[in-house]
Amino acid sequence: MIRTFAAAAVAALTLSACATTPSAQAPAGVFDGWAGAVVAADWRTSRGDPIVAFDNSRRDLTAAFKAEGFEPRHFVDYTLRPNAPDAATGAQVLAGIGETARRATVGCFLYFTSHGNTRGITWGNEGQLSPARMGQLVDEWCGERPTVVVVSACFSGVFIPELQGPNRMIMTAARRDRSSFGCSQDAVYPYFDGCVLESLPNASDFIDLADKSRTCVSRRETAEGLRPASEPQVFIGGDIRPLLTTTYAFWR
Repeated sequence: MIRTFAAAAVAALTLSACATTPSAQAPAGVFDGWAGAVVAADWRTSRGDPIVAFDNSRRDLTAAFKAEGFEPRHFVDYTLRPNAPDAATGAQVLAGIGETARRATVGCFLYFTSHGNTRGITWGNEGQLSPARMGQLVDEWCGERPTVVVVSACFSGVFIPELQGPNRMIMTAARRDRSSFGCSQDAVYPYFDGCVLESLPNASDFIDLADKSRTCVSRRETAEGLRPASEPQVFIGGDIRPLLTTTYAFWR
C-alpha cells in the first residue's frame, strides 16, 4: 500500500535481534534530494572490549532507510572501527557528510550510534563529539532544510538543546540524565537501534517511528527489569511537523 503524501514537494533520522527486511523498494520521489548518513562511532564496550552492535546497526539501518526512499547516491555510512575494511577517521566522516550535504540540498537525515556521557558521544579514537560541536556541524551542513537527527547513546538527551529548531526533528536514545542499554558483547544492536529497526516497517512517518520506538524500548526494559528507564526523547519543530506526516511520509 502506498501512503498518501504531497506530490508537489520533493524535499526532509534497540530491541529485536532480527530486523525485518523490507520486501519492496520505495519509488523515486519521497526523499529525493535528501542527504543521509549513518555513523557507527564506537566499537567497544565501556571496558574496551570489542563489540559488533554499533556496526550491525550501521549496516542494517543504512539498508532500511534506503528502502524507505533515500537515494543511495546521496546516502553515506561510516564506521570508526580502526580495523574495519572501510574504516574512516572522524575527520573523514565529517568531511564526507559535508560533501554529501553540499550535493543533496533538499533535506538532511543523520543517525549517530555510539557510547555517550553528559559531555557528548564517543567519536572513535579521537575523543568526543560534543553537543555544541554537533550543533555547529548540523547548522553548516543542513541550514534551514528539513532535518531529522538521531543520536543513539547514553545521556544523548543532552544534544537536544543544541540541535533543536523549527525545521528539525531530534530523536535520542535516552534522557540527558539516563543511560541506554544494549552495548554488551552479546548484543546484536543497542536496544534503541534495534527498536528503530523493528518499528520502521510499520511506521507511517518519522513521528510514528519515534512513538513506536519509544514504546518498544520501554517494553524491553520493563521485561528485563532494567532501571532506571532510558526514556528516549523526541523534539519536533513546528515547521517540520506537518511535512513529516504528508510530504515525507514513508512508502509501503
